[in-house]
This record gives sequence, structure tokens and C-alpha cells, in this order.
Amino acid sequence: MDRLRLGVNIDHVATVRNARGGALPDPVRAAHLAIAAGADGITAHLREDRRHIRDADMERLATELTKPLNFEMAATDEMIALAERLRPHAACLVPEKREERTTEGGLDVVGQQAALAPQIARLKAAGCRVSLFIEADEAPIAMARTLGAPVVELHTGTWCHAVADGHHDKAHTEFERLARGAAYAASLGIEVHAGHGLDYDTARTLAAVPEFVEFNIGHFLVGEAIFVGFEAAIATMRVAMDEGRASA
Repeated sequence: MDRLRLGVNIDHVATVRNARGGALPDPVRAAHLAIAAGADGITAHLREDRRHIRDADMERLATELTKPLNFEMAATDEMIALAERLRPHAACLVPEKREERTTEGGLDVVGQQAALAPQIARLKAAGCRVSLFIEADEAPIAMARTLGAPVVELHTGTWCHAVADGHHDKAHTEFERLARGAAYAASLGIEVHAGHGLDYDTARTLAAVPEFVEFNIGHFLVGEAIFVGFEAAIATMRVAMDEGRASA
């Protein structure tokens, strides 16, 4: 199997910065450190409320990075227009609600097909590789193909929370759902990514599923960096992912 790619999400470096309202810690510096430590790309989510990443961060990331930038965004005219101007390597459409702490589930691509189709077309016309953050179920995966998205990112949060809470039966059920979803998406010719809630152990376990091509991980790595440093946390994650892939 091919080497599993690691995309590092730097959102929560910006969360720490914004808690004091200044310029530090700089999330763009974190992006450069992540790449030096072995990240294959950088993910940043510019939310409507700008709670962490800011417009100026996206501008700098788009111009400074030496690895692909994955621009996470809601499917709004404002964000689509910004992606058209910045032209990141990838644009991942995610659900977004102001009242949520973080993204709580997959995008409703089935219910929002009519609204998403023109937004996806605009992103593809701008040269962005479109990804849809969805649940690992057949209906949204099939809709992703209908909408012409070349990539899906499967929401791993429910599985990761079940593992962390010791709910073994639920964790087993959710893992099987992710594995089936990844296999189905790959059978449709869709590239399969995963993200949300992954840590060293869950990333190692999920890496054994051969259809996954990329993991996007942020919050855990930023938290680990407090104790071991950002580069060390990323290097350890890289080892965990490689071990999991080798075990398959």
C-alpha cells in the first residue's frame, strides 16, 4: 500500500493566539514547523465567525507554503469567492454552525445537493481539488460522486469518542462503518481521507484500512505540543500512521 499522507490542521494554534488578541503564537509559523517535521500538507478552517484562523492567515498560507494547502470552509458565497482568489490546492466543504464548539458531523450532501452543485463547480473551475467532509454512509458517498467531488473526508469523530469513552461495542460498530465507507468510496473512484478526533492510537488503528489515503489531524497535535513540542508530536504521529499501515 502507498504511504498514508498526513495533513496537519493548525486551527488551534490560532485559537491560543486569539485568546489574548495578539499576534502570537503564529499559526503560519506552526505550518512551516509542521512541514519541516514531516507533514504532507496543511489544513486551515476559516470559519464564518473567525474564531481561530483569520483572513490574513489564509493569505499568508496561500503564498508562503511549500506543501499543499487544504482550505476548510462552509459552502458560502463569501468563502467560495475567497478560494477563487487564493486558489489553494484543495477546498474541503464542511458543515458549520456558530453555536457548535467544533464540527459535529458530516455535511448533508444529500439534502443540500442543489445548493452544493454550483459551489463545487466554482471551486473546480478555480483549480481547487474539492473534498466533502461527510459521514461514512452509502448515501452521502454516492452523492459525492454525483456532485463530482474527487475526494471525501470521512468523519471519524463518533468512532474516536466511542474509543475514548470505552464504549467497545459502539467503537467496533463505528470502525466497521468507516471501513465499509472507505471501501465503497474507493470503489467509486473517490479518494478517501479521514479526520476529526484522531490521536496516536486511533490513527494507528485506522491506518490499517487500505483505502484511506490521507488523515487530517489538528487539535490532538496542538495539545500534545504543549508537552513535547509541535515537531515531536507530528513526528510521533507520522510513526504511528506508518506502523498502522505496515500492520495491514
